[in-house]
Formats: sequence, structure tokens, C-alpha cells
Amino acid sequence: MPQYAVDEIEKMPDSPVAREDLGAGASRGAGARSPLFWKVLLLSVAVIWGYSFTTMKDALDTIPVFELLYVRFLPASLVMFAIFHKRIIAHFNARNLIVGLGMGALMWGAYGFQTIGLAQTTAGKSAFLTGTYCILVPFASYFLSGEKLTRYNLGAALLCLAGIGLVALDSVEFNTGDVITLGGAIFFAIQMAVTAKYGRKMDINVITFWMFVGNGVLSLVSSLLFETQAPASVWTPSFAAVMAFLSVGCTCVALLIQNVGLAHVPASTGSLLLSMESPSGVLFSVLLMGEALTSRLLAGFALIFLSIILSETHFDFLRRKPRPQL
Repeated sequence: MPQYAVDEIEKMPDSPVAREDLGAGASRGAGARSPLFWKVLLLSVAVIWGYSFTTMKDALDTIPVFELLYVRFLPASLVMFAIFHKRIIAHFNARNLIVGLGMGALMWGAYGFQTIGLAQTTAGKSAFLTGTYCILVPFASYFLSGEKLTRYNLGAALLCLAGIGLVALDSVEFNTGDVITLGGAIFFAIQMAVTAKYGRKMDINVITFWMFVGNGVLSLVSSLLFETQAPASVWTPSFAAVMAFLSVGCTCVALLIQNVGLAHVPASTGSLLLSMESPSGVLFSVLLMGEALTSRLLAGFALIFLSIILSETHFDFLRRKPRPQL
């Protein structure tokens, strides 16, 4: 049934997409960037999110979960429409609506589970459990797109997860918030796999806009049904600035870069780079908040660095045979 739905979406008509906006492959235009360019951008997204982790935790002390989400995503969708309205209007059809709103529903589930879980667990455990999507994405992409599973990307994901555990995990006890957060990681993995599949053939800016709309509307409805809205008094200039950073910087800019990047690199590689979010958060804590740089943190960073080397090189440089002497 899922494969039938995927095939039907593939057959739906759509307006032509500019060649430079297509994903990797022979159809890419001359203006397309190299894969390295997109990998660097994905890594920069992880750094932005790492910086924002404590900001999210503080914002949750002020407004409830789904109010935080719709305040993030609805303004971000307005910014996207202001920038890409010509493309959005040109590609206003069932295919883009289904894919974009479907991605929005997946992201609503991911952020909803993650944010609800974050309210019931520590920031370190939330970062670790969310980072488990780097293990799940290769499997999701295999079932959705037929992306090849290799021992290298699976090994790199396991190394990365071990490193994140050393960096971020502060205890091994599980509570309800941890289980909820793990559910969010599953939604993140599926959403990344869907983005990687359709972003290579469709206008990624358009489906990202509809993703923001879908997530924002679902969050608004959830908030109105199940939450008490925060009083107007909480909207001080400083808190409004924090929410503007989350909405524009961490949502509009960072998620658009994530989606475009996932359209140009393998999903397994993209998820590995994005999982640098949690170690980035810890690194900012060391640099800006005076947290001690322990041997455990250094070991975790070393494992994460090794995971990226394994993913990118397969350690081929260790197996190269020396040239015969003349």
C-alpha cells in the first residue's frame, strides 16, 4: 500500500522544475553546486540547531508546546511565500500539496513528540535520543527510495550514535519523556527520507513552504484544542526576539537549507551530518557557558569525527597498496 501511494504521487502532473533546482544526477544544470557544498551547508544547519537547543528549552518554560510550534512555523511560511510566491503559484497542484503537507504532518509529529519529550527529560538525553534518526534514515530511504544500504553508512551511523551518547547522555535511566522523544526521532527519519526522495524531482522551495504551512496549521489546531494560550504579558521584547530567531533563523533558513541539502546528497549522509546538532550544542556550552571539557566529551567528539571520515572515505586510505618500486 505505501509503495502504491508513492507510485501514484510520482504519476501526478507538475510544472517543469528548473534544472539547477533538481537533485543529484545527469539532469542537473550547470548552476548546480557540488555535493561538498551541500554537505557543508547541512553541517552549518546542525551547528545552528545546536546553538538553539537551550533557547528551545527556555522558550518551553514560557509558552506551551504547540503554541511554540505554530509561532515558529506560521511566520516562517509567510516569509517563504514572500520570497518564493511565483514558484509556489506556478506549482500549485495536487502533487505539491500532497507531498508538502505530508512532510508538514511528519514534521509536526516529529517536533511535537520531541518538544513534549523535552519537557519531561533532560536536554542531553533529548539530544541523544533525537540523534538516533541517523541510524533510522538509511532504512527509511531503503524502503522508500531503494537507496542502497551499505556497511559503511550503517557503521558510520553506529559510531556517530556512540559519540553522541558520550557527549550528550547524562544517564541511562528511561522515563516516559525519553520514549516520547524516541517516537519523534522516527518521525524525523521518515520526513528526511521523504524529503530526499521528492526534493530531487520537485521544487524543494515549494514543498518546503507547504511543509511549514502543514506543520503550522496542525500545531495551531492542536494548541487551540488542548492548550491554554500564554498570556500577552509573556511577549516581552526579549522573548519576541527569541521567537523571531527560532522562526526565521532556525526554521525558515535552517530547514530550507536542510531540505535543499537532502535533495543533493544521499539521505544517510545528510542525516549523519545533521546529527551533529547535539555535539554542537554541548560544544557551545563549553565555549559560552564554561562547561568543563572532559575526557568523555573528547572521546565522544573523536568518535563522531571518525564516523564522518568513515562515511565519506570508507577508510580507503588505510587499504591503499603501496606503489611497486621501480
